[in-house]
Amino acid sequence: MSNNPQHVSLMIMGKEYRIACNEEEQDNLIVSAQQLDVQMRKMRDSGKINGPDRIAVMAALNVGHELQLMKNKNIALNQRLNECLSRLTSKIDDALDKN
Repeated sequence: MSNNPQHVSLMIMGKEYRIACNEEEQDNLIVSAQQLDVQMRKMRDSGKINGPDRIAVMAALNVGHELQLMKNKNIALNQRLNECLSRLTSKIDDALDKN
């Protein structure tokens, strides 16, 4: 694994962007750019949003919203996991105390 940043060319709505990132992050960056391109093109093609700046802002808001939903789910799952682990630890402690 190299920490030496490499440049990756990404096409988003017909424009090329050169982004520097670590080699191990390139595949995820490319997939993310492709998903963003699809989302932005759908917005543009729907005709409801005009202008590349507005489309970019709306796409960013959508991505930010999805990220926040995933963070909230992650927090809830971590809480449930901690509760389950706590109950399991109590059961193990109880079983060991009986012996």
